[in-house]
Amino acid sequence: MSQTPITGIVFDKDGTLFDFNATWGAWAGRLIRELAADDPSRYDALCSVLGYDPAAQAFEEGSIVIAETVQTVSGAILPHLPAGTDRASLIAQMNALAADVPQISAAPLRAFMADLSARGLRLGVATNDAEAPARAHLSRAGVLEQFDFVAGYDSGYGGKPAPGQLQAFCDRFALAPASCVMVGDSLHDLHAGRALGMWTVGVLTGPAPRAALTPHADVVLHSIADLPAWLDQVATR
Repeated sequence: MSQTPITGIVFDKDGTLFDFNATWGAWAGRLIRELAADDPSRYDALCSVLGYDPAAQAFEEGSIVIAETVQTVSGAILPHLPAGTDRASLIAQMNALAADVPQISAAPLRAFMADLSARGLRLGVATNDAEAPARAHLSRAGVLEQFDFVAGYDSGYGGKPAPGQLQAFCDRFALAPASCVMVGDSLHDLHAGRALGMWTVGVLTGPAPRAALTPHADVVLHSIADLPAWLDQVATR
């Protein structure tokens, strides 16, 4: 990686800005209970297809929920629901629940974002969530206005691991990809960043372990709280 000064940072949302299991464990539990409708066999099937442990309120490492879009997740759920269940209605239900999920920040976000803004960086979010609930989550955390760019899977640029969202971010602000950083907790995030030639930073606030992220990242940090110190190190190389 060349030592081009960093001018922009794109963050994944779930598992990166917000702790994944602390945030989405409750969402999955509520969704599964609503969809199972007191049918124990359906409840077990939904837990299995979502890779969700209801006792721990946590996801397995390979859960489809971790990095896929709501389109993909809904497609996996649909065969386990009553015949004739409407997919568009299912997606609307999933998005409505997602918009109401209490987000557990991976770091004190207002102070964190103020630090990055003071550095003169362009800041974006690229998520495989839909854009509307993503904006709701950022707004509730009090940081929506500090982001220059927010893209969901449905914003017209595709979803990760394809790099369309990241390309749109670079194009919007005329930034060279080599001067930008992709920060995320999943291989989808890191693959998208690498595909465009960005710096890639992994964080451990999602289900993926360090060993899975390390081969695809320039650095793996415990959380975004460690990012400012890493930026300082890069700037002095």
